[in-house]
Amino acid sequence: MSAINMVAYVIHLLSVLGILALLLLQWKKSPRTLNPGVLHAGLTALVAGLVLVGLHNNVKPDEELNHVTVGIKFVILVVILALGYKNVKKPELPKNVWLAMILLTITNIVIASWR
Repeated sequence: MSAINMVAYVIHLLSVLGILALLLLQWKKSPRTLNPGVLHAGLTALVAGLVLVGLHNNVKPDEELNHVTVGIKFVILVVILALGYKNVKKPELPKNVWLAMILLTITNIVIASWR
């Protein structure tokens, strides 16, 4: 179980960093478009996060899971995905949506690393 947990953790980290990197690649582009990889990375991060939460009691039985943090991170990721699906087929990604997705991704990273 520990190996599966570690693989899910690495996949989750890489997926969230993938979201951020793909959004930041649009920094100087005009017009900005949403790379479909953002949605793929978001869904991968969501599935890997669910696997991590599901395995938590088996891998770390003496450590309490912070459900509030998990819930907030889940909601933020769902909002990122909703914004992405709403704007993926548009010819141009509005700047405020692009900035919101970047800020939400950074917020998710900060929440995850805050202990």
